[in-house]
Amino acid sequence: MAFPASVVRLDNGLTVIHQEITTTPVVVVDVWIKAGARYEPTDWTGMAHFLEHMVFKGTEHILPGMFDAAIESRGGLTNAATSHDYAHFYMTVAADDLDHALPYLADLLLHAAIPADEFVRERQVVIEEIHQAWDDPDWLGFQTLSEMIYGDHPYGRSVLGTPEILQELSPEDMRQFHRAYYQPGDMQVVVTGGVSLNRVLELVQTKFRTFARWAPCPEVGSADPPHHLLTKTPALLHQTLALPRLEHGRLVMAWLGPGIGDLEKATGLDILATVLAEGRMSRLVRELQEERQWVDEIASSFSVQQDCSLFVLSSWLAPRHIQDVEKVICDRIAALATTPVTAVELERAQRVLCNDYAFAMETPGQLAGLYGYYGTLATPELSLAYPSYVESYTAPQLMALAEQYLSPHRCGTLALTPT
Repeated sequence: MAFPASVVRLDNGLTVIHQEITTTPVVVVDVWIKAGARYEPTDWTGMAHFLEHMVFKGTEHILPGMFDAAIESRGGLTNAATSHDYAHFYMTVAADDLDHALPYLADLLLHAAIPADEFVRERQVVIEEIHQAWDDPDWLGFQTLSEMIYGDHPYGRSVLGTPEILQELSPEDMRQFHRAYYQPGDMQVVVTGGVSLNRVLELVQTKFRTFARWAPCPEVGSADPPHHLLTKTPALLHQTLALPRLEHGRLVMAWLGPGIGDLEKATGLDILATVLAEGRMSRLVRELQEERQWVDEIASSFSVQQDCSLFVLSSWLAPRHIQDVEKVICDRIAALATTPVTAVELERAQRVLCNDYAFAMETPGQLAGLYGYYGTLATPELSLAYPSYVESYTAPQLMALAEQYLSPHRCGTLALTPT
């Protein structure tokens, strides 16, 4: 299948990804930047997310609040997000308003002023966000598990940072981080919807032209992927966390998987996650939730990251069932390497995943997100490979994959219980 979008690399190193959709009067602009938490020096943890907030605080020409007012006054929408691998800023506007809206977004991203007074005020907003996260047992549990599994790798640190580190940051530190990473070679402008390629290139080449002069920031520590859960030597990690005001127990079990560089294997683990705990017909939902009634809910997830990914099984249950549920999950995980999944299970998982992929490509915003995500972590063209990988898997291939990655002896486990 030919890649339906145009990928244009400008002379300054900026990548433009564009797909015209003539049937819609809407345009989505989604700017992706390799400036996530993995690029932070250890003593600047939380910088990338904090900078996401500060970008909207204006430039020499845009006062705080002007961007939101300019977009929302015409019925547009805008937002941003930061992960370990990237930050991205996106807006949805009517096609006729693109000429009006894009200069605002470009100026904010390229020339963020990071004023000192706004920096101090917004730091308190981010610290409050951290305090709210600490009150969320699911966030706290997942962060604790990430620290257990990833160790010193940046993926083990919270994207939000800590209040102590944020209090030590200065506006000039942030300007330095911005100058280092908000550069054309680390940025992709994805535009989808009712606008032609020629018009997009004309606008982008004009508005994304004068970047800040590059300057280095302090060296980032080692980002080598952790290998202790990928070796044949048992490396079982187990921790129990007692939390106040917790109404239901949690059991979260996780295994390390490959990153975006081995998307085919990552796709196979997505299939196994679906076989185990996606929908009422999956193995663990049927056994633990419906038959034994030991869990109130059980779910699986596998999200691909740049370096390495997590295969996660999460259960909500009464604390008295934690040990029994953990034993069943370990037994069922071990069986994946010795007994092939049935043809019915494989066909169902393939259909579910291919349908989910198709449903995620229905709107301009979904397409922009898909292209930007794959383009930032690898190449935008790789975004089309997923369904073909899903459809090509056989039961023996899944057995080999389970043996390589999903041993019950190479698992990180966290139990959350009420105090």
